[in-house]
Parts: sequence; C-alpha cells; structure tokens
Amino acid sequence: MDTSRPSNRRRWGVIGGGILGMTVANLLAGAGREVTVFEAAPDLGGLASAWKVGELEWERHYHVVLPSDSHTLGLLAELDLQDELVWAEPKSALYSGGQFHPVSTALEFMRLPSLGLLDKLRLAATMALGSCVRDWRSLEDVPVEAWLRRWSGDRAFERFWLPLLRAKLGESYRDSSAVFLWASIQRLCATRSSGLARAAYGHVRGGYARVLHRFEERLRQRGVSLRVGSPITRITCDGRGLAVELANGTSESFDGVVVTAPAPVAGRLCEGLTAGERDRLAAIRYQGILCASVLLERPIHDCYLVYLADADLPFTAVVVQNGLVAPEELGGLTLVYLPRYLDAGHPMMSASDDCIRETFLTALGRLYPSLSANRVVAFKVSRAPNVFPVLTLGHSRRAPPMTTSVAGLYVVNSAQIVNATLHVNETLQLACRAAAPLLGAVEAAR
Repeated sequence: MDTSRPSNRRRWGVIGGGILGMTVANLLAGAGREVTVFEAAPDLGGLASAWKVGELEWERHYHVVLPSDSHTLGLLAELDLQDELVWAEPKSALYSGGQFHPVSTALEFMRLPSLGLLDKLRLAATMALGSCVRDWRSLEDVPVEAWLRRWSGDRAFERFWLPLLRAKLGESYRDSSAVFLWASIQRLCATRSSGLARAAYGHVRGGYARVLHRFEERLRQRGVSLRVGSPITRITCDGRGLAVELANGTSESFDGVVVTAPAPVAGRLCEGLTAGERDRLAAIRYQGILCASVLLERPIHDCYLVYLADADLPFTAVVVQNGLVAPEELGGLTLVYLPRYLDAGHPMMSASDDCIRETFLTALGRLYPSLSANRVVAFKVSRAPNVFPVLTLGHSRRAPPMTTSVAGLYVVNSAQIVNATLHVNETLQLACRAAAPLLGAVEAAR
C-alpha cells in the first residue's frame, strides 16, 4: 500500500450508488469521512433497486435472504428492519419434457422421471461432494463441464446440468471453472437445515424498496451527499487530488475515490492507470440479464421458483413472487419474474419491449395455458449488461486488486468476488473487505 500521500485525505468520492457503493459510503462515513456518492440512475440501489410495475412498487430483480446471510442480517439490524424479516419455505419445480416436477425436497428430486436411479444417485453424490469441498482453489483450473461429467456422468450432465448451466451462463459455461458450481451448491445448502428440509428464504415486508429507503435515510443522517442522476465521464489527477468529472461539465475534487462500476467500465473511467491495469480490467467477462416483470390478476403456480430444462424457451426460469410473499404485499395481484441471462451483445438486449412482451408471454402461455384467461395488468423489462463476472479458469489470479497505481484511487467491484455467486450478502461482504484497506490507507498517511 502506497503511504506517500497527503495527510489530509478525508474527502471521498464513491462512484456508483448500488448496494456496494452505498455500503462503502456508509462504512467510510461511519469512520468520520466526508463522502459523496455519484449514481448515474435516478435512484439508488443498482440491481436491488425498486420500480413501479403498474401500481405495484417492487424490486426490478428477484432477491432473497438466507439464514446464513450474516452481512445482510447485520445491515437489516442496523436499519432497524430485522423485525420486518419474514421467513417462508417456498416450493420449487423443474419443467422438463413438457411437465412440472416438484423438486423442493430430496425425496421429490429422487422421483424425477427423466433420470434413472443411477443418474440420481450420482447427482446426489455430486451435490454432496460439492458441499464437502473446502479448498475451492482446487477447482479453479477445472472446467465445470469436465467436473460434472466426471462425477454425475454424461447422461445426467446432458439432461440435468447442461440446461441449468446454459440458463445462467449461456455458452460461457464452456469457459467456466468448477468454482461456479461449487459456489452455487454452497449457496443452495445454506438454505436448508437438513437434506430433507425445504429451502428457507426470507424477505423484508415491502421488499427492497423499503430497505433502500431506510438505507438512504441512514446515509443522509451520516452526512453523505447523494448525487443521483449524475453520470461521470472520467476521473483524473489534479493539483488537489483526484477530480471527478461529470457529464454536465462540472468537476469535483476528492482526496480518495472508490469506483464500484464493473471492471471494464472502471478501466475506461480512470485515467492514469497503467496499460497492464487497463488490460486486466477490460479482460473481465460479465454476464448480463434481461428480466421481465409480469403483473397478473391471478396466480399461475404455487411454486416460487421453476427451473426450466427445456432449451426452446426465451427465458431461463419462472419466479413467482407470490410463492414467497403474502398476497396483500403485492396488492392482491401476482408478480412473476421471467429472467434471461445473456451477454451484453446479445440481440435480445436491444430488442424492443413490445417484442420481448410478445415473445415472453407467448412462451409463458405454453407453460401455463390458463394464462389466456388471466389478464396481464402490467409488463415491464429491465436490462443490465454487467451483472456478475463469469468465473473462468484461474479467475482469482486475474481479478483486479482494489488498490491502483494512482494515489488515492481504488476499484471495488464484483470481479473481486472470486469464490461465490453474486447476491446481496456477498456484495456487503465485499464492501466490508474493502473498508479495511481504504481506512487503513488514510490512517497510514497521517
């Protein structure tokens, strides 16, 4: 860590007002720093932000809290929302071969008709093995396909794992390491108290809209300046420290700047980085998401999550929020998420909302014929090109460090999550890891 820096570095700029940027700002402000957050969108929250679908205000993308999410539970306690957390044991199903099959418990999983008994036993052994591995680095140079074919067999891979990998990673699964699956298994096991139990999921009454509103209040109470609708164009060095230049032509100087934008975006914004640093940031490959929120008059399924094994559907899962949330919270209506994970250059990312609506609702009607009699109250599409980094082979060795060669400039983003899937708890944990070097740099400079 470079300690040859001015001793008055106390004013910080945080680029990005998602959960990560908000948490970094909260930690810095709590340590007595003067903090300004810049967010290009009109609202805070990033991927956890809320919007209106019809008259319902709810989050753009689906999120849950697990019993093991200690950082999320800690944030809710800090915001005095711990008593508003509601737990449920929702149902899950797998759609395969034109039929829905319950998979909420291990017993239901063993009844899947698409796989033989030996396939199911090998799948169960694969899950058990993944849950027992402690040294994730031992899997980082092993392709996920090779690992799954070895332990589950070719037939189980083709019929079970491959549709699920493509659903989350597209064709990037070919370059992904077994760490991705290990992290997914660890997250899944964290939802269950035993192998036969249903998954336990939690949500805050009112959704993340309520969490973010309380979080924003907390930041303002700590004196954090929140600049929403303020995209920045670049970060440069000036005679007073680091200059954050905004799209409106203004500029502000800071002693330290933390950039929480995705790695390639951070590389374009930050001037003064070495060629090696820029290349390292640009090389991180991200997976994006297109997620449709559909508001219906009546329920279509009693499951919360439906996995889709059929590859000819335009979305990769059906998430029925009513399977987790009480109907009165949703205004007596049914909220359905239809996600599709893809890269930023996929043609669907630039398709019109009307095209997405027609394509998605037609496919949803194939799954649920009763949809034709269930009026669509509202339909809205969210697009996010950089959601999470693909855990390619050797990812941890290529992940960008938080400290840069530019004095006072730090990059903190999801590319530094090297052994977990992206979710709110992992984002909060990343912010906590970043706080120590950030605050330590200031103290060392004094």
